[in-house]
Amino acid sequence: MSAQIKVLLAEDQSMVREALAALLGLEPDIEVVAQVARGDEVLAAARAHGPDVALLDIEMPGMTGIEAAAQLSEHLPALKVVVLTTFGRPGYLRTAMESGAHAFLVKDAPAAQLAEAVRKVLAGERVIDPTLAAAALAEGANPLTDREREILRAAADGSTNAELAAALHLSQGTVRNYLSTAIQKLAVRNRAEAVRIAREKGWL
Repeated sequence: MSAQIKVLLAEDQSMVREALAALLGLEPDIEVVAQVARGDEVLAAARAHGPDVALLDIEMPGMTGIEAAAQLSEHLPALKVVVLTTFGRPGYLRTAMESGAHAFLVKDAPAAQLAEAVRKVLAGERVIDPTLAAAALAEGANPLTDREREILRAAADGSTNAELAAALHLSQGTVRNYLSTAIQKLAVRNRAEAVRIAREKGWL
């Protein structure tokens, strides 16, 4: 019998996490060796348990699955990463792959498909939900620069330009210029709409 594939599971909803762990545990060649509920616990758990594959939900407290994927890619480059999402947003796919993910699947995919994705990424393949892949190609690239995304994320809580400038160590004029450019690129009227559209497309 071949060696067990060791899996780390990161998902903040305990029922979903336990269901995924139970389903994967039914596979004869897969063993869930660690479970975490926060994105900022992923790296430490991966170092402690030495998984072959990490399954990361996108929406988690502490750190998103995409941020955790980037962290794993930097510190544990041999570890394969599968990103799971409830949100079929094409922008997430592009960002996840840029962050070092090897697979991107929606959570309502059949359990057998998820197990097969784990095996495929370990064999060096990439696995992408075909519907999301088509949508990502149709959507095109994220038009926002890293700095514009950073400022829009920071502006999401309604902070003033002065508060954003202080938090990001920029001048108010610079913050205003970045916000204005982002608003123009997204063809919206104000920063609130820019944040909403960018989030819907998975660009933040």
